[in-house]
Amino acid sequence: ALEEMVDRLAEDHANARLLAEGLSDIAGIRTLPSAVRTNMVYVDIEREGLSSQLLVEKLRSQGVLLLPTAPRRMRAVTHYHLTAADIALAVDRFRQVMSGEASGHLS
Repeated sequence: ALEEMVDRLAEDHANARLLAEGLSDIAGIRTLPSAVRTNMVYVDIEREGLSSQLLVEKLRSQGVLLLPTAPRRMRAVTHYHLTAADIALAVDRFRQVMSGEASGHLS
């Protein structure tokens, strides 16, 4: 990426910030948009009884891929295959899953 995709890195970082900003408005999770400096976004789960593994599985079923990094923390990474429209869709899917609209209620 640092040798072949340098021009794309700024767009990936902007998409990461866009993702963090969109997720920061969703109840039950927390992101810090001001802390996003690269193409990685860390998402902390604030809802009691919800693990990162369960949320990752629910989101995967909606086409959003994340990595659980701790029992209540996940990491999302933006890259050259993702557009701003993809980020908006991911935020929408997060919102649906957290509200219980997508494939049943979270428990």
